[in-house]
Amino acid sequence: MARKPRLAAGRARALGVPTRGTTNPNRLRRVDRWMTGTLSGFLLDAADPLVVDLGYGATPITTVELATRLRAVRPDVRVLGLEIDQDRVDAGKAVAAPPFLDFRRGGFELAGARPVLLRAFNVLRQYTEEQSFEAWDTMLSRLAPGGLIVEGTCDEIGRRCTWVTLSADGPLRFTLACKPSGIDVPSDLAERLPKALIHKNVPGERVHALLTELDACWATAAPFAPFGPRARWVESARLLRERGWPVLDDRRRWRLGEITLEWAAVAPQVL
Repeated sequence: MARKPRLAAGRARALGVPTRGTTNPNRLRRVDRWMTGTLSGFLLDAADPLVVDLGYGATPITTVELATRLRAVRPDVRVLGLEIDQDRVDAGKAVAAPPFLDFRRGGFELAGARPVLLRAFNVLRQYTEEQSFEAWDTMLSRLAPGGLIVEGTCDEIGRRCTWVTLSADGPLRFTLACKPSGIDVPSDLAERLPKALIHKNVPGERVHALLTELDACWATAAPFAPFGPRARWVESARLLRERGWPVLDDRRRWRLGEITLEWAAVAPQVL
């Protein structure tokens, strides 16, 4: 039997390998907006509001932005940025404001932290599919009881994003988010699918069926184009729900360029 690929562990047992480090201000604004909206009640109910931002990249700007945005929901939130590369940790330390914002060297083992919420964006694309599932398991095992992971991918300026929300029970939801004026068709987001789905965008898989159906809804919603791309996106989401897909939320979030569905709608087929 072939051996299961293992994630590398560096000094101090930080589990994983450094990302390319690409980052830009506001790159993660869409997922942050979703977290501060959809997960606001979850954060308010947390006994210990520790949030980890894993793999923030060459500069700590997106971690600083996350901390600022989460404080608007819960002023006593503590955000910990983790990176494997020590130079990146040092860059974070230069803007740290402990205990509310701090930085530490760490990887999928979370450096001993037990957060209630973990954001891991643009981290798993460099791994194999099997390694990404292993990373999910490792991170989930380090969360505080009842904790959540938001893991996904976005383009360099944050206009096309997708992410998965996970708990100890496994994946819960899948979210597509974009600037509607920046796409030709919703399936343009396929290039930013998370590692768990990006290789499944083929006929016979649910995520492929979803994107195909959403493109069809987008085409049907063309009469709404004169009212703007957001109006067309909202109508596409409404049509998708009408056609039997488990679309969550309502027009208020759809207008932000989001569509969230139950994970079962896109879960890979079991072979």
